[in-house]
Amino acid sequence: MIRSVHVIGLGALGLLFGDIIAENIGSVEGGSIHFVMDPQRYQRHRQDRYTINKEEKTYPLQSSEDAERADLVIVAVKYNALESALDTMASSVDEHTIVLSVMNGITSEDIIARRYPQCRIIDCVAQGMDAMRFGTDLVYTKTGALHVGIRKRDDARMQDALAQVEELFDRVSLPYIHEEDILYRMWFKFMLNVGINQSCMVFGVGYGKALEDQTAACMANISAMREVVVLSEKEGAKLTDEDVNKAVAVLRTLDPQATPSMGQDRLAKRLSEADMFAGTVIELGKKHGVLTPVNSYLYRRVHEIEAEYGE
Repeated sequence: MIRSVHVIGLGALGLLFGDIIAENIGSVEGGSIHFVMDPQRYQRHRQDRYTINKEEKTYPLQSSEDAERADLVIVAVKYNALESALDTMASSVDEHTIVLSVMNGITSEDIIARRYPQCRIIDCVAQGMDAMRFGTDLVYTKTGALHVGIRKRDDARMQDALAQVEELFDRVSLPYIHEEDILYRMWFKFMLNVGINQSCMVFGVGYGKALEDQTAACMANISAMREVVVLSEKEGAKLTDEDVNKAVAVLRTLDPQATPSMGQDRLAKRLSEADMFAGTVIELGKKHGVLTPVNSYLYRRVHEIEAEYGE
């Protein structure tokens, strides 16, 4: 049974799902959750107070210097912060620890596994939420769900880890979906993010405008996703154009005035995750001899916009 949980990262998803766990894990004997950060961040943020949809919250923050091994570590950082997060979580993991990444993209699990091969890493996709964090305030209208699964379904050790994670989610009432084909689901979310995140960031719009027919943002959104469909066939995930339509249907359920993480990055003048989205598409295109002109354009524009932050 999972009793101790460490969350690495206090962004939108770390707060959203960490808050749900924090509300309920204390009902189990020995149950605890800590938001673990490096000593410097801990000193800067240890007095912070948070709000979730305007309700004031206080969370147990902990320096990585004081952290002990956890049953479950949830990695919820931006792609650019993953390497430092791997350092931060060093004292939280051993061969019995289960790791769950709620990061975007299709590469974080492999990166974590290379650093901590002894851990059991559950594949995960966060989907359907419209959470936005500004400073210490989180607002959302859709909680969404964590889609979880394992690629090697005949691995008894991984089956046990997945069962423990799902038991925890049941216990704390965290919404999740068990995925039999997690590779497909990961690529589906990757496709969705490659389109909506980058188009919203480049064109400075929210979900609604990026889905509005005959706009440049919508054309970039759909075209970028279609490039991912082509590459998925080469990588064994086998998305189709119908999956593009499904992604659009998911996006239409979100607050049209809200904007995804990269749109928030532009508003806050933060570096974005373009390397994880368009960067990955471009590299896979080179690998398989597939042209990726839309993602190449979005990649260039994102970095041009970021270069203007300091002006």
